[in-house]
Amino acid sequence: WRTCLPPRMRVGIRVHWRDGEGAMAKEIQRETIRQIALRAKAMGGRAMLVGGCVRDSLRGVEPHDWDLCTSASPAQMQAVFADARVLTTGLRHGTLTVLTDGGPLEITTYRTEGGYSDGRHPDGVRFVTDIREDLARRDFTVGAMAWHPKRGLCDPFGGQTDLKNGVLRAVGDADTRFQEDALRILRGLRFASKLGFAIEPETAAAMRRQVHRLDCIAAERIREELTGLLCGRYVQRTLMAYADLITSALPELAPMQGCQQQNPHHLYDVWEHTVRAVGQVPAEPVLRWAMLLHDSGKPACKTVDEQGIGHFRGHPRASLALSRELLPRLRFSSADTERILLLVERHDTPLGDNEKLVRRSLSRIGEARFRDLLAIKKGDAVGQGTSRDYVAQLFETEALLNRVLAQEQCFSLRQLAVNGADLQALGLRGRPVGEMLHALLDAVIDGRTDNRRETLLRLARTRMEEQHDK
Repeated sequence: WRTCLPPRMRVGIRVHWRDGEGAMAKEIQRETIRQIALRAKAMGGRAMLVGGCVRDSLRGVEPHDWDLCTSASPAQMQAVFADARVLTTGLRHGTLTVLTDGGPLEITTYRTEGGYSDGRHPDGVRFVTDIREDLARRDFTVGAMAWHPKRGLCDPFGGQTDLKNGVLRAVGDADTRFQEDALRILRGLRFASKLGFAIEPETAAAMRRQVHRLDCIAAERIREELTGLLCGRYVQRTLMAYADLITSALPELAPMQGCQQQNPHHLYDVWEHTVRAVGQVPAEPVLRWAMLLHDSGKPACKTVDEQGIGHFRGHPRASLALSRELLPRLRFSSADTERILLLVERHDTPLGDNEKLVRRSLSRIGEARFRDLLAIKKGDAVGQGTSRDYVAQLFETEALLNRVLAQEQCFSLRQLAVNGADLQALGLRGRPVGEMLHALLDAVIDGRTDNRRETLLRLARTRMEEQHDK
């Protein structure tokens, strides 16, 4: 299996649209093509590339992985690959994973699936010999295509046409597809956000009819699909068009929809402001989640004064409390949870408009979180839709940050010109050592002394004498 061809050899494969309109060339490893050609007959049938790799290849995008399906039975596959490194954990459902030098390659016997008692996994599978029966069980037409180097494209449900037209359509009866696996609802939204596809009306209607079934889905899987959605290029369009589906998965966010801000600093309601802000930060999961949650506490804090102006006093604290409930429910890692909570809590806290205040902020949160907050604040400002002045101020803060860092100004104990050993040499022991180091750092950050060893030791002696006199 692993020595069919020298790894350095590659070939070009050209796949044409069946209707002759357009063409795309895709180079893939010769080893993979040879694996298909040399093993297909030995497996007792024909092997075909299937699913996402076909979809991405037709779009001219490098697939993340290559999946094969075959009419050979699991037993036949095991026999053929007896001399290869394989994983058989999925063999009950017809999947054999062959470990190649280029990475794992899944080969699955054509199959149909039985009932879905848990709304997520099939109760059983039945192996078949017709690829069309296998494709009929898949979720969306753009993923229900298979390809063979000699036979070309197998597309019984019009996936190629939907792909060209940018349409996401369920295979067969849409309600049935989502009853089988409700996670497909969020998967469809992720595709819409990532690819910019429009969800076909009946498919979207079925998503809404079946969305209650998301209650059966593991929290980790919901988090993964929502993260993919949030990091998509077309996230703003998707969040606005399918807000009801998203808040079914995240009911804590439902009050944000239609919550008017009635404030001269905001042009949009809380949900639309949030959506616009999400699209303004880099497509990095923690930043996008923090942006989604940063104003989640606003509806609970809203008050309106006698002039009809809306106020949201204390909303960062309320958003933090809501996030502390939501993130563990979705099983976020401790590191991501800590980072998101910090950004939600401090999104409204100034970072500093002079070098002293910037050093102070750096001392509290460090450079990485400082830059995270800058990104959050920029997104928040743009999402308000009212004034460009605040955005300009944030760029000035960023310039201050870069200047402090370029000049290697002191803002942390690590940069301080003295350390604990120096203070112990002066006679300090235990807790007073740490207290003195922080006092010296504060003096440097505030500009009351420079960061030189002799100066700091002299200041430390002075402070020790003052404390002794007291």
